Amino acid sequence: MKETKILMGMPITVEIVDSSVDAMDINDVFNYFKYVENRFSVHKPESEISQINDQKINQADWSEEMLIIFDLARETKKLTDGYFDIVNREGKFDPSGIVKGWAIFNASKILEGRGFTNFYIEAGGDIQAKGKNSLGEDWRIGIRNPFNIQQIVKAVAVGDNGVATSGTYIRGQHIYDPKQKDLPITEIVSLTVIGPNIYEADRFATAAFAMREKGIAFIEKIPGFEGYMINKNGRATMTSGFEKYLKNYVHVD
Repeated sequence: MKETKILMGMPITVEIVDSSVDAMDINDVFNYFKYVENRFSVHKPESEISQINDQKINQADWSEEMLIIFDLARETKKLTDGYFDIVNREGKFDPSGIVKGWAIFNASKILEGRGFTNFYIEAGGDIQAKGKNSLGEDWRIGIRNPFNIQQIVKAVAVGDNGVATSGTYIRGQHIYDPKQKDLPITEIVSLTVIGPNIYEADRFATAAFAMREKGIAFIEKIPGFEGYMINKNGRATMTSGFEKYLKNYVHVD
């Protein structure tokens, strides 16, 4: 069973291969994403994060989820030497660089808790895979050509890992370098990270992209992570272990 809905400002796809799945299982995942959107969307004036930015909620009254995200953001900032920062150029809190992967990961745990072992969840190009696809193979994920998004430049078989891509080729300059806030990131256009889960892959992909061309070296140093970077000239650089995930084709349903 497979379904796609537009939530959190992007297409979200859930596919479950296990025969015991029914429509309610997928619907519950989408409802979770709606819940996350209503709490963390900086575009919704009634969301908790918007209320915090407008100084309408005291920290003592923040939700448990908000406290978790802020703790994770502080941890990630420390681990990335300050290149991950949820304070944007305007001085407002914008945790979207960590919330999406965190939400996908939590949604995957909902499905695992119901006994499902073969599924994937994709939100805006970031993916958590589990088990096998309908062909009994590892889930295959395509890395898009940032200069022609209809073209797949590499395909990876990811097993039970998470895959996150940060870039400027679709949403423009929405990621910024906290150490050079007024200087657009133009040296690279795409950076894909494979990690043990989508939450980890997402937060480090965001930080690594902010590091510009140094980001791929940062990913190289993290045990259990691999990366694939494309620069402004179309030249690709991959980490030393990335090739183990490469496949020659992408299966399209």
